[in-house]
Amino acid sequence: MSTKYSKEFKLEAVKNAVENHKSAAEVARELGVNANTMRLWVKQYKEDKKEPFVGSGNLRAEAQHIRELERKVKDLEEENAILKKAAAIFAGNRKD
Repeated sequence: MSTKYSKEFKLEAVKNAVENHKSAAEVARELGVNANTMRLWVKQYKEDKKEPFVGSGNLRAEAQHIRELERKVKDLEEENAILKKAAAIFAGNRKD
């Protein structure tokens, strides 16, 4: 079974490596963490310092915003299709 580490623990471990110019393997040994895991944390941190460890099933803020916008577009497209049908029916029943 794998060990779950908190976001705070990961951040402290990565900052220890980055700020003290230590290798990921060295910090991993000091903390009793797998060296590959530590390397992954450092990589994630360097890729996105604002949100390096979002966790499984969670999205970064930008991805969440895109998902919400895509959902709104879909809803508006469905609403538009319904209104077009209603307008066509209304136009067909109108007597000029």
